[in-house]
Amino acid sequence: MEKKATDNHPSDCDVTVQLSDCGREDAQIVFDTLDHVFVGCDLPASGPEQRHDHEPTVWMATFDSSARSGGDLPGPPRLTTPVAAVLTGDHHAVEEVEKELGRLFEVRTSESVPGEHERELRLLLAPR
Repeated sequence: MEKKATDNHPSDCDVTVQLSDCGREDAQIVFDTLDHVFVGCDLPASGPEQRHDHEPTVWMATFDSSARSGGDLPGPPRLTTPVAAVLTGDHHAVEEVEKELGRLFEVRTSESVPGEHERELRLLLAPR
């Protein structure tokens, strides 16, 4: 995992994003898109392309919802297939990431699990 500096940010701003039902290219598109909006705390290393059919079943990265990176997107993100996403973190932090994903992708909320201190949100991301 790559580590980006986010100078002593509060941990309740961190949102873990887990992606599944997709390949490396679509996972990278989602993470790169989020990285243009939020500062990524832990991003998956790009690594060499895999030469076989086996891909990880879950891709994961953490973003600081309080730190905007201010980067401009080169264009609308283009997924090749819908991507299942699970957001986990503080209620407000998850809400911030959900809003941005809704602005960037077609989002269908499939399930929200509230907790006392944390919220888990399951989404299906599709290209617009």
